[in-house]
Amino acid sequence: VQLVESGGGLVQPGGSLRLSCTASGFTFSSYHMTWYRQAPGKEREFVAHVTNDGGNTNYAASVKGRFTISRDNAKNTVYLQMNSLKPEDTAVYYCNAIRVFASYWGQGTQVTVSS
Repeated sequence: VQLVESGGGLVQPGGSLRLSCTASGFTFSSYHMTWYRQAPGKEREFVAHVTNDGGNTNYAASVKGRFTISRDNAKNTVYLQMNSLKPEDTAVYYCNAIRVFASYWGQGTQVTVSS
């Protein structure tokens, strides 16, 4: 079982990034997917969630209207499109796959928003 995040990096305030999380070793389409983030010295926090079929999404208030979560079950990949980035979005971003009695995490990808 593996979840591999990519797409992080350094971006200026107001810029955009698209994160990807590619899964292997399990039936991706059976799992709901969630993005979390953890800033230095802070607890890990919820960012965005998409159901297994992509039919429903929800977002943290701090990112709603700026971030978009989506998935492509044919590619075993979930995405996080991040627009209008702010310095407070700086964190390590993690993807999580979850269903009843099972939960998997990726290793994280660093996003730094700075001028």
